[in-house]
Amino acid sequence: MPGGENLIALEVYIRSEGKQGELKKQLAPLNYEFVIVDTPPSLNQLTLESLFAATATLIPLQCEYYSLEGISSLLNTISSLGNRGLSSNKVVGIIRTMVDMRNNLAKSVSDDLEQHFPDLLFNTLIPRNVKLAEAPSHGLSGTKYMPESLGAKAYIALTGEFLRRIEGA
Repeated sequence: MPGGENLIALEVYIRSEGKQGELKKQLAPLNYEFVIVDTPPSLNQLTLESLFAATATLIPLQCEYYSLEGISSLLNTISSLGNRGLSSNKVVGIIRTMVDMRNNLAKSVSDDLEQHFPDLLFNTLIPRNVKLAEAPSHGLSGTKYMPESLGAKAYIALTGEFLRRIEGA
């Protein structure tokens, strides 16, 4: 479920109508092995609803200071939901996105992630890539818009790594 107007409308509906748990209810009858919900990078109502509904969470993280700071809050929230019996959600992994290793900050944040979250960190790096940034304006995913771009190839590699990780779990 790509982020966008429909998810924003769902969030407004949940808040205005007091329909906590609505996302989980709507996803329950779907017969998919995976449903990926693209949520905002904040702990707003939609993100919380997604965490309640999910059995697993992938955390995309830009290699920047504030992103690193926010990951602890997200991990604590997921843990807290589990401790209260509100969710069986587990973090499957952390994905480094929009990475430019020529940037010292990106290198530093990536090193910190490797040190603090070695079991959660995916090896695949998603590079900062113009073609990935252009894709939504054409109504396409990065892999459909420019399949030969470095960004598209990185997402394909990430998919393989993700599948290998969950098969081994």
